[in-house]
Amino acid sequence: MSSGWADLDKGLFSISVAAELAGLHPQTLRIYEREGLVDPARSAGGTRRYSRRDIERLAEICVLAADGLNLAGIRRVLALQEETRQLQAELARLRELASGQARKPRPPRPPASSNA
Repeated sequence: MSSGWADLDKGLFSISVAAELAGLHPQTLRIYEREGLVDPARSAGGTRRYSRRDIERLAEICVLAADGLNLAGIRRVLALQEETRQLQAELARLRELASGQARKPRPPRPPASSNA
């Protein structure tokens, strides 16, 4: 497997191939891009290049649309999903930090001063 294929964010597919993979019309992909639902990479000549992650996102958009959401609703769901992913990553980082702190031996406390 080439390193380009392993990179989920590398723009590999033309709009026609991406549309076929997602089961959509190329014009639908243009609409989704205009609405901010997908943001494909561009070649030096300006041609849209869709990544494997873009194709996964298009499939997710199709599921949400089939569930009856309009484009604004889909945009909001995708934004909330991204926010959830970021919060989960932050929580995992904080848990790791906390568990590392819990394992560290605490320095001894200085004796309490008696001013009585």
